[in-house]
Amino acid sequence: MAFDFDAGKKKFVVFGRTFKLPEGRRSRIALGGALVLAGSVGFLPVVGFWMIPVGLLVLSQDLPMVRRWRRSVEVKWGRRQEAKRKAKAKSE
Repeated sequence: MAFDFDAGKKKFVVFGRTFKLPEGRRSRIALGGALVLAGSVGFLPVVGFWMIPVGLLVLSQDLPMVRRWRRSVEVKWGRRQEAKRKAKAKSE
C-alpha cells in the first residue's frame, strides 16, 4: 500500500516513509493550513502542488469534514485496487 494513516500514533506513511505529526491540535492545524496555502502557489520554485494533499492529510487528523473526505477517498481507492486485482486474476 502506498498510503497509510495511523491517527492513534499521529503518523502517516507515504510510499514507505513515515512522517510524525505535531502533538498539539493547533500545531497540526497550522501545519496543514500552511501546507495547503503553500501548495496553492505550487508554480513557484521550492513549493509544489504536492503540498495540497499532504496538508489535507494533516488537517484530516483534527477536522471532521476533511477526515470524511479522506476516508471516502481511501475507500474508493481500495475498491478500485480490489477490482483491478480481481480483473487481473480473472484474465490469468
